[in-house]
Amino acid sequence: MSNVLFVTVQNIEDLVYIIYLLINTVVCCNVINRGKITMRIKEVKNILIKVIIFTMICLVVISTGISSHIYASERKFNMTYAYFGNSIAFSAYMEKAANSLNEIAPDYFGINEDGSLKLTTKLSSDFIISAQKKGIKVVPFISNHWDRELGRIALANRERLATQLANAVKQLNLDGVNVDLENLNEDDRDAYTDFVRLLREKLPDDKIVAVAVAVNPSNATKGWNASYDYAGLAKYSDYLMLMAYDEHYESGKEGPVASADFVEASIKYALKRVPSEKIVLGIAFYGRYWISGKSYGGYGISNSKVEALIKMYGGRVTYDYNKQSPKAVITIKPTDPAYYISGKKLEPGTYTFWYENEQSIKYKLTLVKKYNLKGTGSWSLGQETENTWKYYNLWLNGVYFTDAQDSWAREAILTATLKGWFKGVSSTQFKPKNYLTRAEAAAILVRALALEGTGDKSGFPDTAGHWAENDIIIAKEHGIIKGNEDGYYQPEAPISREQMAVMLERILETGNTKKSSTTQGKYWDVSRDESSWSYDAIMKMSQLGIFTGYPDGGFYPKEGISREQMAQLMVKMENYFTHAD
Repeated sequence: MSNVLFVTVQNIEDLVYIIYLLINTVVCCNVINRGKITMRIKEVKNILIKVIIFTMICLVVISTGISSHIYASERKFNMTYAYFGNSIAFSAYMEKAANSLNEIAPDYFGINEDGSLKLTTKLSSDFIISAQKKGIKVVPFISNHWDRELGRIALANRERLATQLANAVKQLNLDGVNVDLENLNEDDRDAYTDFVRLLREKLPDDKIVAVAVAVNPSNATKGWNASYDYAGLAKYSDYLMLMAYDEHYESGKEGPVASADFVEASIKYALKRVPSEKIVLGIAFYGRYWISGKSYGGYGISNSKVEALIKMYGGRVTYDYNKQSPKAVITIKPTDPAYYISGKKLEPGTYTFWYENEQSIKYKLTLVKKYNLKGTGSWSLGQETENTWKYYNLWLNGVYFTDAQDSWAREAILTATLKGWFKGVSSTQFKPKNYLTRAEAAAILVRALALEGTGDKSGFPDTAGHWAENDIIIAKEHGIIKGNEDGYYQPEAPISREQMAVMLERILETGNTKKSSTTQGKYWDVSRDESSWSYDAIMKMSQLGIFTGYPDGGFYPKEGISREQMAQLMVKMENYFTHAD
C-alpha cells in the first residue's frame, strides 16, 4: 500500500528524533581513538545537505499521509455552564451529554463583598475527577451575578482576585477559569481587560482563560453591551463565549430569546474584532414566558419544561422561519392539574412561550460552520430537552443527517463522515439501517487507506461504468477484494459479515492467522469445516475486538452489514489503517 512510511514515521516528532539519531551516528562514527573529531568541513556540509533533503522528502510524505487520514476529522468545540443543581445533578446531566462535551463550567467561584474569591458550596473534587476522566475539562466560571457594585469592587481588587483564582486552579487541579462579570458598562472596559490580562499572566500556559461577553448586534457604545473590549479580551483569553441570547428578557416585551437576525448580527460584530477560531457561540437551553393580560413578563423557563407544558396542556406550537424561533401558546383552565416553576404555581390563564427547540438549535449550530467559529457554549446544562444531545454533535460538526441522530452508532457515523471515509446517500440522509453494498465497501476502504491505483486497470466485467468502478479496481490491485468464482464482483449485492472480516484481515496482512484458544468455538454458527475460507479471518477480527457476535452467541456470517455497523467497524479499525503496509 501507498503509505509505507507510516510504519516508521507517523508525525513530525518522530522525524526530528530520526534526524537527531542520524546526526549523532555521523558524529560518533568520525570520532577516532584519541577522542578527536576528524570530520572535515566539506564532509559536514555534504552530510547536512543529505539530511536536509531527507527531511524535506519526509515532510512531504508525512504531511500528505497525515492529511489523508485526518481529513476534516477535527471536531468543533463545545462547552456548557453548570449552574442549576449540585454535583450529583451535574454528574447526571454530564452523563446524558455523552461525547458531546469538551469543557464544563460549573458554578464554583463567587465574589465576597470585599472583592475576594469565594468558593461556592457546589464545589466537588469528585465531580472534577470524574469529568476529567471522561476527557472533559473543568473550567469553573466566576460571576458577580448581575451585581454591578460587586463587579466593580472585584475589578478594583483585580490583582488579588487574579492571584486567588490562579492559586485555586492549581490547588483544586482545575483546567482554567471562565470569567463572567455582567451588568458593568463602558467605564469598566479597561479594568475588565486588565483583570483578564492578570489572570492570563498568573495561570500556566496550559490552563484555559475564557470570557463570557454580552453580544452587541447594534454596535452600542454605552451600557452593558459596550462594557467588553472584544479585541483586548481576546488577546489574553483562549476564547470569548458570546452570550447570544436574552434578546428579549424579564420585564421586557414579548419576543424570541435569540432570533436569527439577532444572533447573526452578534457574530458579525465579533468577527470584526476577534479571530473566528476564538469565538464560541452561546446557545440558550431555556426560554421565556409572558402571561396574557399581565404588564410584567419574560420569566425564565427551561426548554425541557416548555416541552412538558406543551404536552400536559395541549399547547399550540408555531415556528417563525424568519426569526428561526418557536413559539408556544398554552391555556391553563381552572380545572386543569397544577404546574409549578421554581416553586411558583402557574395560575389559570393563557401563556406565551418563546424558547428553543430542535429546529432552532440546529439552525444555530449550522452557523458554526457558516462562520467557521471555534464552536458553541450553552446556558445551561440540565435545561435541555431529552433528545438534544442526540443531534447536537452531528449538527455542530456540519453533518446534517436527520436519520443518524437516533442511531446507536451516531458517534461512529460522525467520525467516519468527518474523516471522509463515508458519504451519505444525500446531504441529509445516511440510511444507517441499509445494508452496505460490495461497491460501497470497496469505496470506503480505499478512502480510509488513501489508496491510489498502480496502473493496472483490470476490473470486473460487471463493474465497468459503475460509480465505484475506480475504487473497486484500486481495492483489487491492493489485494483487498476478489471477485466471485465466476469472475464477477456483484457491486450492488450486500456484503456479508464474513466477507468483510476477510477484507479487513487482508488489510492487516496477517497471513495465516494463528489458532487462538480464546476464540476457538467462540460462535455456535462458525466452524472451520463450514467456513473454511473465512474462519481464520473471523477469529482474528474477533480476537482483536473489531467484530463481536450477537447476544445469542452467534456470528451470523452470511448476514449483511448495515451502514451503521460498518461505521462502527471503521472506527475500531482506525489505528490499524495508519499502520497498514
